[in-house]
Amino acid sequence: MVYLPEGKLILTAQNKVALSSLNNLKLAMENKTILEAKAVVCDSEHNLIVDLGEIKGIILKNEGAVGIAEGTTRDIALISRVNKPVCFVVENFKQNENGETVAILSRRKAQIMCNENFIKKLKCGDVIDAVVTHMEPFGCFVDIGCGIASLVPIDTISISRISHPSDRFYIGQNIKAVVKSHDGDFRLSLTHKELLGTWEENARNFHAGETVVGVVRSVEKYGIFIELAPNLAGLAELKEGVFVGQQVSVYIKSLIPEKMKIKLIIVNSFEGEFNKNSYEYPKSTSHINYWRYSPLSCEKVIESNFE
Repeated sequence: MVYLPEGKLILTAQNKVALSSLNNLKLAMENKTILEAKAVVCDSEHNLIVDLGEIKGIILKNEGAVGIAEGTTRDIALISRVNKPVCFVVENFKQNENGETVAILSRRKAQIMCNENFIKKLKCGDVIDAVVTHMEPFGCFVDIGCGIASLVPIDTISISRISHPSDRFYIGQNIKAVVKSHDGDFRLSLTHKELLGTWEENARNFHAGETVVGVVRSVEKYGIFIELAPNLAGLAELKEGVFVGQQVSVYIKSLIPEKMKIKLIIVNSFEGEFNKNSYEYPKSTSHINYWRYSPLSCEKVIESNFE
């Protein structure tokens, strides 16, 4: 079984067939198949009501997520699922006070299955799919499967410095990430910068004498850092009226691999949304043992070792 971030399963043919009839839901219960459907209500007791098409389903509060019963997961984890897909396994069926059949569901048990059969088996350096769910100044939370959240710390999102994860990502974005550490059940720390290329891989797309577009990431006393690509930035001379987050056109004076430096001159600045919609990840990479960002000719070494 493949364990996917919530929202990835709901439109699959297998999931649609399972939700198409009561008999198919009973079969899914027997097989302990993880399904997805939209949560339509979180009632006053924080039970989730799920639209299964032919019938309704209910995920009781303590079955809404791992940690709810123990108090280690806040109730916002349930409230925030309204109008969104939720994963679950079917546990039972019962008749409500109106004589209608209702499915009893458990999201918690789906998460436990994901942890046992997927997360526990991950190793440092494994590259996995994730969906951005929440951002804080210190990092980006992503769903790595069945609504289980992991953190991508802000300093591991890219080499180019950013002031907030929203400079790089948006809610609902599909990304890839690398397992940085494994701290036990349900607990992973992730990194992202290793998937965005080395200094040389990024720098080969730029040449001295060109004028290109970048975004201002930092204004210091000695110059202005301009991001040319998520893993590549250069330094421009100070210029009045330029501020962090602004787009600029810059003239490339020189590229110096042995110092990992790019010297720039700001030609013009302008307003506009910087593109952060997608990234081109290495298509064949499922595991990374070692990654070195800096060129071999550079004395300063920036690297990640996952062995």
